[in-house]
Formats: sequence, C-alpha cells, structure tokens
Amino acid sequence: MPIESYISLAIYFLAMLGIGLFAYRESTGDISGYILGGRQVSPQVTALSAGASDMSGWMLMGLPGAMYVTGFDAMYIAIGLVAGALANYLLVAPKLRVYTEVADDSLTVPEFFAKRFGQKNAPVRIVSAIIIVMFFTLYTSAGLVAGGKLFESAFNVQYQWGLIITLGVVVSYTLLGGFLAVSMTDFVQGCIMFIALVLVPIVAFNQFDSAAQMNAAAAESVPGLFESFEAMTWVGIVSSLAWGLGYFGQPHIIVRFMAIRSVKAVPTARNIGMSWMLVTIVGALATGFVGIAYANQFGLQVDDPETIFILFSQILFHPIISGFLMAAILAAIMSTISSQLLVSASSLTEDIYRVLSSKQVDDQKTVTIGRYGVGGVAIAALLLALDSSNSILSLVSNAWAGFGAAFGPLVLFCLYKKDLTQNAALAGIIAGAVTVLFWIYAPVLADGQTLSSIIYEIIPGFVVSTITLWVVSLLDTAPDERVRNMYTQASQELAEQQS
Repeated sequence: MPIESYISLAIYFLAMLGIGLFAYRESTGDISGYILGGRQVSPQVTALSAGASDMSGWMLMGLPGAMYVTGFDAMYIAIGLVAGALANYLLVAPKLRVYTEVADDSLTVPEFFAKRFGQKNAPVRIVSAIIIVMFFTLYTSAGLVAGGKLFESAFNVQYQWGLIITLGVVVSYTLLGGFLAVSMTDFVQGCIMFIALVLVPIVAFNQFDSAAQMNAAAAESVPGLFESFEAMTWVGIVSSLAWGLGYFGQPHIIVRFMAIRSVKAVPTARNIGMSWMLVTIVGALATGFVGIAYANQFGLQVDDPETIFILFSQILFHPIISGFLMAAILAAIMSTISSQLLVSASSLTEDIYRVLSSKQVDDQKTVTIGRYGVGGVAIAALLLALDSSNSILSLVSNAWAGFGAAFGPLVLFCLYKKDLTQNAALAGIIAGAVTVLFWIYAPVLADGQTLSSIIYEIIPGFVVSTITLWVVSLLDTAPDERVRNMYTQASQELAEQQS
C-alpha cells in the first residue's frame, strides 16, 4: 500500500482521538453526560450516529459480499432494513424520548424496562442487561472481524494485529469521551461512509462502456442472476424482510432516540437518517453487483467476496483517495463497535453493578467503572474474533436476531400497552432470547443442521416473545395505578411536545 494511503489513515485516526479528547472535556463529568450526552444531541448528529452505528462494517463489506454471492436476493434484506428503520423512527423514537424521561429519567434501556413498572432494581433490569452484554460481545466481535480482514487484505498486516489496531483506536476515544464522543465520531464516520458508497460504485461502473456491457458481464459470471429476485422462495423472502423487525430492539440504535434534544427534533432526524440510509444501502448493493461484472470482465481475483469494496478501493483510485476509502470502512466498523461498547459498559455499571452493589456509588466513580466495562467487553470480543474464518454477515445476523427478538416486542409493548406487567416483560425477554439461541445452535434436523437453515431465527423469536408478553399480561395481576398514571403522563407529554 502506498505511503499516501497510510497518511490518510493516520489523519483519520488522529481526528477520531481528537474528538474523543474534546468530548472528554465537554461531557463526562456526570453519568448522564457520559451515557446519554445530557439528552442534548442534535437531530443531525442523532440521525447519522444512529445510521452509522446501525450499518457498521457489514454495510461496506458484508452486504456487498452478500450481493456478490447471492445476487438480487440480498435486495430483500435491504428492503426489510429500510422499512424497519422508518417504522423505528415513527413508532419508537418520539414516545421513547418522552417515556424514558418520565420514567425517572432512565439512562439505559434495562433501566427503562424496570422503571416502566415503577421499580428501580427489578429482575427485568438485570436480565436484560446480561442479554445486552452477551449479544453485544458477539456483535462487537463481528466488527473486529471486519477490521482484521481490512488490515489483512489492504495492508498485508497480520489478521490478529488488525484486530488489535481497530480495537485500540475505538476503545481509546470511547473511554475518553463517552456518548458525546461516540455520537460525534459517528457523525463524521457517517459522512465518510456516505461519500464512499456513492463514489466507489460510480467509478467502478464507469470502467464499462455501457450499462448493457456491465449487465452482460454480470449475467455471464452468474447464470440466472437476473432471475434470482423472482425465483427466491417465500420462506427466503420472509427471512430477508424480517431483518426489519430487529430495529425495535437494538439498544445501540434506540438509545439515540433517548438522547435527542427534543421530540420536535425527531422528524428532522428521521428525514436525514432515512435519506442517508437509502443512498448508502443502494451504494452497498451496487458495489456488490458491479463487482460481479468487473471480476468477470477484467479478470479480477476475488478470494473473499466480503472484500470487494476493498479491492475496488485499491485498484481504481489514487493512493490518497484509496486511504480515504479504507478510512470509510474503518469508520463503519468503529462507529458500531464504539456504540456497542458504550451501551454494554452502561449496562454493566448502571444495570448490574449499581443494582447489585450494597454501597452508594457517586457518578464520577460510576463513569470510571464504565470505562473498565468498555475494556472488559472489548477483550472478550477480541477473543471471539480471533477466528478469521467467521463471516461478518453471519455474526451480525445472529446478534441482530437476538436483540430483535428479546427486546423488540417488549419495547413496543412498553410504549403502547398500558396494562403490560413486569412478569410479562421478564418472560418475554427470556422467551425471545432462548428461542433465538435454540434456533441458531440446536442441531435438531436430521442432517445435524439447525433450524436457522430453514428460516431466519428472528421470526420465531419475535413471534414467541410477542405471544408470551400478551398471554402473561392477560393472566397476571394488572399493574397498579401509579404505573398506569406514568403511561398516561408520558402520552400526554408526547402530545404536548408534538403540538
């Protein structure tokens, strides 16, 4: 790799660390500032932060790779994601922003689950925190795998060293600046990702004389490519579209809605966020499609389909631009890892340590403990990521399903069902998580395959969790008047703030 590319990357790393130092001085004096940025995050930063932390390395590596391997089948995933993100902005964002403040200023998702029922240290809080740490450790490892593959493919750096470099930079600015650093770096990273996912497919397409030539090369490379969209089975279509269900339960995304400065800022964030998402997701799919044609037309050797974006960056651009595009991949990876580390650390400190500790802990000490939590989760994820054969998209899909099934139905029930009970919430979380884990790991089919080989695990997990929440609420004793009044107050305040 030319020296100019390394200089571009060095500038990027220094910029991220500089933002971390700035945020350290601005917002980490108390736990609310460290975890939620004092609930004063702008809609622009909220939108790009939510998008960048959502899409991660799989946007520039996993999704183009899926398009390269499966053809237009990958488009159903994109459709499901866009629909799910829009529904999240419409159904969850405004009400969650108000309700978490009404529920005794809840700072984390597990804390909201407990205070929604008028309790501070309910079992649902600890159980949900444990699930967050467990699935985010898996999710973070997916980002590290992407970082390791990037350094190995682009810079001939040993895979394990790539993991360490990626993790080192992310942990540094996350430890320093907390939520504000994560959000501000996500904003910058979201802008970089946007430019990269517009630039790469356009430049790659311009290597062909016409769209017809490109399509012919792609069809020659993958027979039946243009029929794959219509030939997909209904089970496959539903499984792909079901990715959209996961949005309601992703703590690293919905926590952005808790931190936005006001309900009136949500529509602005939605418009910016959805516009950003549409452009970037089309760019990712286009990168994979053009990659199919380019590899056939120009004899490009593609050993790992998930590195097609990296290959384009290396062969089509000046070294300075190539370094910028490598930074785009790191931006996608780091934005998600930092968000996941922060949410995990918040759960470890606020929802496990503070709940179980018999001592009073001041905010400053809690922030310090949170930083230790960031380091602990990072090390565990690093150990999981040491196997370079892991598929980025596979790791992400498992963690996405776990959160979507365990928390997605509960978030909606908390916001829209007045008579939801605490026992139902606890049962719903456990039912969703256990169903997903069973679907992924239990070799119950005749050939030793798991049920996830038939249908994406988020579907049965989401359905089982929803039924459990509904049935247990019907059978359980109705919540007391104080809990009902909190629900009414949140609804009234939302109506007032939207007017």
